[in-house]
Amino acid sequence: MDPIDELNENLVEFFDRMSSWEQSVIQQGKLNVAGAHAIEKLGQFGSMSMKDLSKALGVTTGTTTITVDRLEKGGYAVRERADNDRRSYIIRLTEKGNDAYLDHHRHHLSFAKEIAALLTDEEIECFTAVLEKINKEI
Repeated sequence: MDPIDELNENLVEFFDRMSSWEQSVIQQGKLNVAGAHAIEKLGQFGSMSMKDLSKALGVTTGTTTITVDRLEKGGYAVRERADNDRRSYIIRLTEKGNDAYLDHHRHHLSFAKEIAALLTDEEIECFTAVLEKINKEI
């Protein structure tokens, strides 16, 4: 088999399994995938502007606005006017949002440990380096 075809097949299978795993984790709570991703970014990086959150998520500000609206309704996040620009909002997690972040992050760490258990220390280092290289470019 052509190496690119083999890479493609493995990437698609990995993505499908990862998506299925994440969907099952999220279904245990009251969030959708977009909300869980936004909470993950806010929990990891702290409060940020709508523009910065959109950039971190890789989606439009319109999409982020809808997600933040839902997070606000659910009590997971709040919007506050930015001190330096009254036209801009800063999004921050509430206590409920932070609890959701910690729970979701715990599931991510568990998944990483499952993967690490299949690999040697050298393979973990190599896999991490490859992921860092890919994430830097896409």
